[in-house]
Amino acid sequence: MKGKKYLIIAIAGLGSLVLGCNSDNSIDCPEDFTGALAANEQKLTGEWKLTAITSDKAVDLTDDNETNPSQNIYIQYTDCQKDGVYQFDADRNYTFNQGTNVSNCANKSSSDGTWQLNAEVLSLVGACNQQFVGIDFNGDASAFSFSEDFNVTDVRGSSIPAKITFTYTKAL
Repeated sequence: MKGKKYLIIAIAGLGSLVLGCNSDNSIDCPEDFTGALAANEQKLTGEWKLTAITSDKAVDLTDDNETNPSQNIYIQYTDCQKDGVYQFDADRNYTFNQGTNVSNCANKSSSDGTWQLNAEVLSLVGACNQQFVGIDFNGDASAFSFSEDFNVTDVRGSSIPAKITFTYTKAL
């Protein structure tokens, strides 16, 4: 009897938690970045083209009937895959286009949003999502790179865990 009493209290308590929850199903999106650019952010304005992709592990991505793994992922990509361009504007808007500058690309994509650079962390807000990417600029700030861990699938279908570094160079 005592056990039933505690069970009923537990069920009632759980029920009040469920019924007491907010039923508002709206999504709270991160706010866009606004305001004037800081001095450190000025270097990021302009167009940045993907110019290198490297891996810490040699991977063979090409279906060329040769076993030729390489740490240079960029040279193994098609022109459409290499066509990645960021545009960072002084009003904090950005766009990223993939496969839009090369003819006959089947998988074109585009995204946009707002940006902020704090120290060496690039923050992007777009499509109700926020990303934080640690970037490294070269000495004259004409290129930046960032690295992420991926499972890369090689030409044989094997999954290879690797750290991939993407490099973007400022267009002149």
